[in-house]
Amino acid sequence: MQTKQRILLVEDEEHLLEAIKLNLELEGYRVTTATDGKKALKIFKEERFNLIVLDVMIPEIDGFQVAETIRLQNTEVPIMFLTAKNSSEDRITGLKKGADDYLVKPFNLEELILRVGNLIRRGLKSDDLKEFNSYTIGDKTIYFNSYELHHADGTVTSLTKKETMLLKLLIERKNEAVSREQILETVWNYDVYPSTRTIDNFILTFRKYFEPDQKHPVYFHSIRGVGYKFTDTPTSA
Repeated sequence: MQTKQRILLVEDEEHLLEAIKLNLELEGYRVTTATDGKKALKIFKEERFNLIVLDVMIPEIDGFQVAETIRLQNTEVPIMFLTAKNSSEDRITGLKKGADDYLVKPFNLEELILRVGNLIRRGLKSDDLKEFNSYTIGDKTIYFNSYELHHADGTVTSLTKKETMLLKLLIERKNEAVSREQILETVWNYDVYPSTRTIDNFILTFRKYFEPDQKHPVYFHSIRGVGYKFTDTPTSA
């Protein structure tokens, strides 16, 4: 018997949620639902999915932030936004957050089902592709999947999950200032707020790992009044 492909459907309009769920199940998909962003992230952490169908304007954590958080943990699972936000700017934001498709409400259910099928097939074909699972800074390499930092001399430092997620966020946004609020929302998922000092300590740890001169960082920068920035060009001060 063929395994049913699994979809996480995140939508806060109950009638629309039920209508989409029913139609997807009639197509043979196994559908798990959530009505807010916080619950969606909890479910995503606990289960494996072939597709995320995600409304943008949902309670607790909006869909854009949910997508960005998912992308830090999984770069392969397809994400489709369902939204009434139809400006070019919104579409660009959605794609930047890691979406593979963007369907504007109101939409035709048949079109939704066709797009879902296309994304799942594409996802299945790319299962054997390598994820963004390593990054080299100077003479050291981070392995995100194993939470390890490999040094040039062959020694290995174990990283915590939060360290790994924060490194990945800063690296994926390299040369951009990432706000403290963005870090809280994406890495800590609104669960437990660390103090500003806690995040500062993470940056100090990164400097200890990577910077030739910790007092004059070239990779991990504090942006006063904003947050932090990673650059991978050692010539920039």
